[in-house]
Amino acid sequence: MRRLHPALLAGLPADVQRPGYDRKALQAGIVQLGIDDAPRALLAAVTDAAIEASGDLRWGIVGVSLDRAHGHEALVRQNGLYTLALRDTEPNGLVRERLRVIGAVLRVLDARQNPQAVLDQIAHEDTRVVSVSLADDETTWHEGGEEADDDDPAYALAPRGAIGLLVHGLKQRRGQGGAAVSVLSCDDRPANGRTLRRLVLACASRVDEDLAAWIDGNCAFPDSMTDRIVLASDDGDRARISQAVGLEDGCPVQAEPYLDWVIEDSFVAGRPPWEAAAGPHGMVRLVPDSAPFARLKQRMADGPRAALAYLGAVSGMATTSGTFSQPHVRAFIDAMMREEIASTLDDMPGVDLAGYHARQLARLSNLALSQGTHRSAANGSLTVPSCLLAPLRERARAGHAYDRLALAVAAWLHYLRGQDELGLSYPVLDPQADEFARRHVDAQHAADAAGDDPGQAAWRVMDAMALHTDIFGDLTHQPDIARELARKLALLRWAGVRGAVLDAA
Repeated sequence: MRRLHPALLAGLPADVQRPGYDRKALQAGIVQLGIDDAPRALLAAVTDAAIEASGDLRWGIVGVSLDRAHGHEALVRQNGLYTLALRDTEPNGLVRERLRVIGAVLRVLDARQNPQAVLDQIAHEDTRVVSVSLADDETTWHEGGEEADDDDPAYALAPRGAIGLLVHGLKQRRGQGGAAVSVLSCDDRPANGRTLRRLVLACASRVDEDLAAWIDGNCAFPDSMTDRIVLASDDGDRARISQAVGLEDGCPVQAEPYLDWVIEDSFVAGRPPWEAAAGPHGMVRLVPDSAPFARLKQRMADGPRAALAYLGAVSGMATTSGTFSQPHVRAFIDAMMREEIASTLDDMPGVDLAGYHARQLARLSNLALSQGTHRSAANGSLTVPSCLLAPLRERARAGHAYDRLALAVAAWLHYLRGQDELGLSYPVLDPQADEFARRHVDAQHAADAAGDDPGQAAWRVMDAMALHTDIFGDLTHQPDIARELARKLALLRWAGVRGAVLDAA
């Protein structure tokens, strides 16, 4: 089978979409630092659609591979082309897949082999936007935007890692008399632009204080909210997609059709007409402030997804879709969204909350997007405070019931034990897993020594966790919430997930 190549696009099957613009005429207006699946399913796919819809050819993308993983060599051999496979489920339950070859990525640079080429591209006069996808080891991305330790590779003076490359590229750009650029985070994190700005300025100040001042005064770091599920691809997926395309594709990307991308419109050197890329399932919005949309997504999308993951993992279910297919779980998630979470959100112009609610339920029902419960349960210490605990506290302060939110948080606490209700152990995927395990073990040992019943044992666990102020804040001063969480945790222990969910329904 021949490899995907620009010269072969005209021969693609009729049901495979391909770029409807002249790739040879594209200018490289965007540098994408980190070219793994997520930015290719978001930035590159949306930019591709925007170029086609508008005819504006200034916004081709130069991708930068930071670690030679994620299909780097295949992307190079394919001249930046790859297939985007959008997967969902038809009413009859069959999986449907829509394919489009994305043409917006003009070429891919290898940062490890030739970092100077990356700096040259950032400094090039045609570059107007630098988009960044940070590696997990470059920053912990705490919600407050904490900066990395001084020993973090991202802060080394050599241009390595996304932050180092960006800073040294901007240094070269400034030295050449170039104009400022906009730096856009593609990471699905709260306040991603502000956090990225802090990280960049911290690194730049170590290189040159004047450079840091120039970046601070000239470059824009718009916040954004991103929401699209991207699936990992294995050899079987690559073979299936290649067969459908009729050409070998070594680096396809699989994602859901749903897309919600909200970007603060504060660019200093122009931007692609991304809003022109809106489709039947996707929406790109340029707004003055993305924070309300981030809050909506955290609570009405991330919160239900997290609750589903913890309930599924604790009950021994393998996938989120399998968990959601159980009528009592679906009814629980639906009611938690409608009766508890929705009331914590302000009215937003242009947002139909009921429609948003329905779309989130449809996403959870999408069998083509089924993810492992443990993968979906990862990193709860970074997400639970904003997507579940925050609305729970607001309901409590208003004197409203929060039964379902309390059960969702308790399911997370139960998940941290590392053993499901079938007695099977699993690794807890969380940056604070060791600390959580220690607290659980200490509390359980104390309960065993005291001969506690399940309710008393659950209270000991809750008491130990409540002292973790980074997550629970002032929970020690909110005994009603702590008591309810302990009650839900005890219920999960003796009645199981099904019994606890039915009790909260």
